[in-house]
Amino acid sequence: MKTSIATVSISGTLTEKLAAISAAGYDGIEIFEQDFIAHDGSPAEVGRMVRDHGLEITMLQPFRDFECLPEPLRSKAFDRAERKFDLMQELGTDLILICSSCHPASLGGIDRAANDLNELGDRAKARGLRVGYEALAWGRHVNDHRDAWEIVRRADHDNIGLILDSFHTLGRGLSPESIRSIPGDKIFFVQLADAPAIPMDLLYWSRHFRNMPGEGDLDVRGFMQAVMAAGYSGPLSLEIFNDQFRGGNARTVAKDGYRSLITLMDDVRKAEPEVKVDLPAIPSRIGVHGVEFIEFTARGDDAGKLAGLLGSLGFVRTARHRNKDIDLWQQGEIRIVVNSDPEGHAAHVWNARGLSVCDIGLRVSSAQDTVERARALGMSPFDQPLGPGELDIPAIRGLEGSILHFIDEDSGLSRVWDVEFVPAGDETKGAGLKRIDHLAQTMSYDDMLSWTLFYSSLFDMQKSPMVDVIDPDGLVRSQIVESKGGEMRVTLNGAETHRTLAGNFLASNFGASVQHIALETDDIFATAKALADCKFEVLPIPANYYADLASRFDISPDLLARLKAANVLYDEENGRSFFQLYSRSFAGGMFFEIVQRGGGYTGFGGPNAPFRIAAQKRLGRVKGVPAA
Repeated sequence: MKTSIATVSISGTLTEKLAAISAAGYDGIEIFEQDFIAHDGSPAEVGRMVRDHGLEITMLQPFRDFECLPEPLRSKAFDRAERKFDLMQELGTDLILICSSCHPASLGGIDRAANDLNELGDRAKARGLRVGYEALAWGRHVNDHRDAWEIVRRADHDNIGLILDSFHTLGRGLSPESIRSIPGDKIFFVQLADAPAIPMDLLYWSRHFRNMPGEGDLDVRGFMQAVMAAGYSGPLSLEIFNDQFRGGNARTVAKDGYRSLITLMDDVRKAEPEVKVDLPAIPSRIGVHGVEFIEFTARGDDAGKLAGLLGSLGFVRTARHRNKDIDLWQQGEIRIVVNSDPEGHAAHVWNARGLSVCDIGLRVSSAQDTVERARALGMSPFDQPLGPGELDIPAIRGLEGSILHFIDEDSGLSRVWDVEFVPAGDETKGAGLKRIDHLAQTMSYDDMLSWTLFYSSLFDMQKSPMVDVIDPDGLVRSQIVESKGGEMRVTLNGAETHRTLAGNFLASNFGASVQHIALETDDIFATAKALADCKFEVLPIPANYYADLASRFDISPDLLARLKAANVLYDEENGRSFFQLYSRSFAGGMFFEIVQRGGGYTGFGGPNAPFRIAAQKRLGRVKGVPAA
């Protein structure tokens, strides 16, 4: 399977784009004419530069407003095409894209367009070149791939073929099923893009909101199933117009695109096994069964303050690592590791960010398959030197310097707590906390799509629609990714300004991602009492919140009084209840949340977020952990 990407999809100069595309592992590029024109080298030099990066030029594009023009515009269009043919030969590519005309003088007509393409095919054949015709979703006369195919069919020329673009088909709400009947050898090229479901003008939507397959809401997999069923065997190329990507890191966006292509085609192969996909076998998306551990890096006074905070939450230091300065704190099924060792990954994170989450361990169906799939998707494995008797637990590098370790039952990796740790002998007290309900990770808004793709391409997790969370000083975009059974839930929060609580956390912690950890209890009022006995400092919620709560929900006066007394927030979802209380902020904006889900509530208390954020801001942002 040849992978390709249009140079318009990422930021930078042509030289920077080629470096990013090559590093991401693509086979080729669609060279967007504007990128070539802005470059100061000759066509031959550009062609050599592309090949020096280990790439080929899969196509030159776009060539606009060609077909169905009256004279003298028609002759001028053929002259323009000849000049583009000269350019193609110097660059070293044999395919050009012609998009359906938007010219106001275009006369339209299937036969007229077919005749123009047939004549152009003769000219292309004389030079050993090919021409692909594409239906723009907003084309003046041709805006449907079925009409474009009929024009190509009637042109009846070996050097004229069809170019398909998933956005132009799916963005218009067209079914891709008709593609199955097109001869595969007449499909010269396939371009792929996804997009969020936003009702707006097609042209504006296309030019600003396309994203990588899997990042949006279009059925790109169904589109590619139809394409592959037709017998297509050419390059698969990304053509992405996105304002975030234009201003983002070229290498990150290029890697995301490559990951999306591999994920997409693996999905196509598994959904339609009879189609031929030239892709090495890789494990299916990995099932996640929960969070095995959360690891903090902490030193000195901060380590002591974190220990005090954990103690106030009812955690107990149950074990200590045999070789390293690492403590294990437990309650219920929750394991929190505090790493104060002066060497290794945790030490590097401490030097860069101070007290923060440096590692997350996940319980997965197969640790080895997880790393194997990650490698296939272009993710980097992680390892560090092992001490005496330590287990080699598979791990990968996530985004923004994060690390994920994977533990499964079959390989014996779950023995790590007995093998590497010595019991500390501390007695269990507990506050009724059972398990980790979800993690909340914060990133810049520009990076949100990368994080969503990271989780949804590697793990068997689904994403929710993006929503806005109101901060007194701006908006935060939030999206959920979670496993089907809810064993693993992550809220991704994209900050657009440092003035928001999320944005300030990013700025204060130099890009650390985990901002809060939600812990589940079966009885939040019993937990609140136990926490009070442990001297836990709860986030105070104003009386106005509870007065409003009584007007929104049919809550008994007794329950309302209990909520208010314990500073517990409340929400309902189809009659199902949800309770929340929060710690005060520490370490530049981190905090713990305690939740109780009643009757199958599946949300995250979104309506309460503005009031929680306002309460946190009233207390101010204090670096370090509050004393227990």
